[in-house]
Amino acid sequence: MSYKSGRHFLQIPGPSPVPDRILRAMDNPVIDHRGPEFAELGQVVLAGIKRIFKTESPVVIYPASGTGAWEAALVNTLSPGDRVLMCETGQFATLWHELASKLGLEVEFIPGDWRHGADPQAIAERLRRDDGHQIQAVCVVHNETSTGVTSRIGDIRRAIDDTGHPALFMVDTISGLASADYRHDEWRVDVTVSGSQKGLMLPPGISFNALSDKALARAKEARLPRSYWDWGAMLASNATGYFPYTPATNLLYGLKEAIHMLEVEGLDHVFARHQRHAEATRRAVQAWGLEVLCLNPAEHSPVLTTVLLPEGHDADRLRRLILERFDMSLGAGLGKLRGRVFRIGHLGAINDLTLLGTLAGVEMGLACAGVPHQPGGVQEAMRFLADR
Repeated sequence: MSYKSGRHFLQIPGPSPVPDRILRAMDNPVIDHRGPEFAELGQVVLAGIKRIFKTESPVVIYPASGTGAWEAALVNTLSPGDRVLMCETGQFATLWHELASKLGLEVEFIPGDWRHGADPQAIAERLRRDDGHQIQAVCVVHNETSTGVTSRIGDIRRAIDDTGHPALFMVDTISGLASADYRHDEWRVDVTVSGSQKGLMLPPGISFNALSDKALARAKEARLPRSYWDWGAMLASNATGYFPYTPATNLLYGLKEAIHMLEVEGLDHVFARHQRHAEATRRAVQAWGLEVLCLNPAEHSPVLTTVLLPEGHDADRLRRLILERFDMSLGAGLGKLRGRVFRIGHLGAINDLTLLGTLAGVEMGLACAGVPHQPGGVQEAMRFLADR
């Protein structure tokens, strides 16, 4: 049996590595989730997560993956047969579309090439043609984890406003929250969906709906079936720090520590750090002579970089070789990008040396796999980081 020394480099775009201090925070005895100690914990995390979303409105926390939070956003606000407008920005936008269709919603999908974010003007043009206001919601993925493309949520909000259309605005920032700048209240998002395992640096297992008054009002009229996902039951219990069913207690310990870490660093500094590491990564990719999948510089993700390999070269083979030789995991291509791209995650608790180790592993892997490239990507990233 082979023995691997050192640590494994988990450089997928989520789940991200969990820092030791969060692991230690979770390493506590389970407490009575109906007792006063839990109520104190519940109130702290429910108040703290609102600051991360940049909202004064309620944030609901579910013991679930992000997929559950997708469903919660839809079933609390919509009725069978309602029309929903979505944008094809990648695999996760496609999966949200499929989930909405299974719920009995009529989903209209604005087509995309997976290399650009949601087009604000295309959304506005479709809403202007909806004279009867049949479209009940516009749903957009903020940071598309399959492509490394970030949609411009503020611009989309302004485009919707310009039409005067009353549709709800729902945003998935599962991989964007706490890594990319996000402003629930300022951008007047009605439901924001997120999860624990990305910028929040936690294991998978809890997810979120950040709400608006408009969304809460729609929930009183919505007729899609809901029980587990019901905001009403959650908000009633949350008012005193409790949950209507068994919460993920130890993950909430970790969430409390994650919020503390983010706020000690400062969210603006967290976002700047992610942007800096993303730029260093893109410079390395360009120095190798390879292509970043995202075509619009204004939409480059600070969370991950998706790299397109030359024709005839298998990205999954490259990833396997890097895992076997250098003990590093990179993200696979998903959906129509399978085998064509690999994804470098640079999110969460990452620093300059971690990033440079990651890029060194990629550069060695490219050489070992015989992928045509120019050496020197790591040096280019080093020069950028040393100057900033």
